[in-house]
Amino acid sequence: MRATINGASLNYEILGNSGPWVAISPGGRRAMAAVKSLAQLIADKGYRVLIHDRRNCGASEVMLSGDLAEHEVWADDQHVLLQQVGALSGTSTVFIGGSSSGCRMSLAFALRYPEAVRGLLLWRVTGGAFAAKRLAKQYYEEYISAVRAGGMAALCATPHFRDLISAHPPNRERLLSADPKAVIAAMTRWSEGFLREADLPVIGASAKELRSIKAPACVIPGNDNTHPKAAGEGLAKLLPDATLNILFAEHQDVDVVPPEDWAASEEEIAAMLLAFLKRQA
Repeated sequence: MRATINGASLNYEILGNSGPWVAISPGGRRAMAAVKSLAQLIADKGYRVLIHDRRNCGASEVMLSGDLAEHEVWADDQHVLLQQVGALSGTSTVFIGGSSSGCRMSLAFALRYPEAVRGLLLWRVTGGAFAAKRLAKQYYEEYISAVRAGGMAALCATPHFRDLISAHPPNRERLLSADPKAVIAAMTRWSEGFLREADLPVIGASAKELRSIKAPACVIPGNDNTHPKAAGEGLAKLLPDATLNILFAEHQDVDVVPPEDWAASEEEIAAMLLAFLKRQA
């Protein structure tokens, strides 16, 4: 299914027909397929689960602009999408969650729309100077270099944007017609935002902001240098009402543990999330 949200055409799916609403998002710039099987495990236990391709991800539309951080733009999009599908009507609330970049988006959602959040599901928490520098380069600096070297055609040829065009062909014309200077300016703002947050407890939120979140939270720390265990444990301490769940006790001294390693533990993750959801009933 598709919906136009804040000017962008987004691809989404709802799993389950009844029960409390849950919305979860994958890490990185992965498509919603990366969390679909986890979403199905949750839906099978009596929940309606929204998954969607965020703008600039999957089969959704590319829009490389805006003054807000990208995870804040995603949070705004998700809020409107939840309204459109009927998950947020009157005083209704939703469980919001995600992994890595999806976790950042969920924290931004809680800070921007606290009245809409019933609870938070947060795993593979991103934090620290290593993560800030690595992600600023991976998400933005490499693409800035591509545009400077070969314009928007060069950006279209990079693996990520090539996949976006394949999944949603209108993205090619949108990219090729974009102003390279404006794209570089937007990505530079986003990159600098990451680097400024290197010393925060988690990328995307200060200690003061985290302490202001009243919604209950389920936190599952990561286990690599981009998602250090300490960042997840620190987040659980700062959130006023958090339950800490340790999936992997040992930290791995690698840039990032392959997502496949976490996918292999999907049933354990689902059990932790579902136990939390059941307690909030």
